[in-house]
Amino acid sequence: MPNRVEQTDPEGVDYGWVMQTTFVLAIAVGAPVVAVLSLAAPPLETWARRVEFAVRVGAVVWLCIAVGVFLYARSRQ
Repeated sequence: MPNRVEQTDPEGVDYGWVMQTTFVLAIAVGAPVVAVLSLAAPPLETWARRVEFAVRVGAVVWLCIAVGVFLYARSRQ
């Protein structure tokens, strides 16, 4: 059995940290942002329209969070 690795020293950006932080922030910040933006959207009568809105807006919010977290990680290396 190989020895357990307890610490890493990545060169450059730690992409694992970036992915984990993006996931947490997307839930903690992104979900409320999508909910608030849905209040200003045209009426979303059907579930299909609600899902389409959440996916479209959520993707943009997620991308903005991911780029921001990556740039933060790169500036702190």
